[in-house]
Amino acid sequence: MATFGRFRCAAILLLVLCILHVDFVRGQITHPTEVSALNAVRGRLIDPMYKLKKWNRGDPCTSNWTGVICHKIPNDAYLHVTELELFNMNLSGTLAPEVGLLSQLNKLDFMWNNLTGNIPKEIGNITTLTLITLNGNQLSGSLPDEIGYLQKLNRLQIDQNQISGPIPKSFGNLTSMKHL
Repeated sequence: MATFGRFRCAAILLLVLCILHVDFVRGQITHPTEVSALNAVRGRLIDPMYKLKKWNRGDPCTSNWTGVICHKIPNDAYLHVTELELFNMNLSGTLAPEVGLLSQLNKLDFMWNNLTGNIPKEIGNITTLTLITLNGNQLSGSLPDEIGYLQKLNRLQIDQNQISGPIPKSFGNLTSMKHL
């Protein structure tokens, strides 16, 4: 009977270890929504210097995709993209609206590239953003009103583009802004 008790204890311990291992392994991959968003971003970019060649392989966070910085968020089993640093990479194309799905992004940096088109309004969905640097591109159109609701945003650099129109009234809500 003592053998059965030891076996039962060992089985329970093994089950607990398996559950912990699955949770640990799952915590070592990027959230699937963010993987899809990064793939959409990549799909809109032209990369003549092949700086984003790693973006075709593996997991964005664990395979060290160029310019993708990730962190673990408390009480979440996944890794999340917290910084997208693609500055001065000779990239052209447009900013994909799916960038707005990177829900834990703090820093969005595409400065000194050759991006065209509008700044997607979906950037306004990333409430964690503190820094947006898009200067030195060929972006056009007006500034999205939605950016004015990013309460944590403290730096927005959009100079040296072809942005037109008035500054949206919503920018009056940017109480953390230190550099515009």
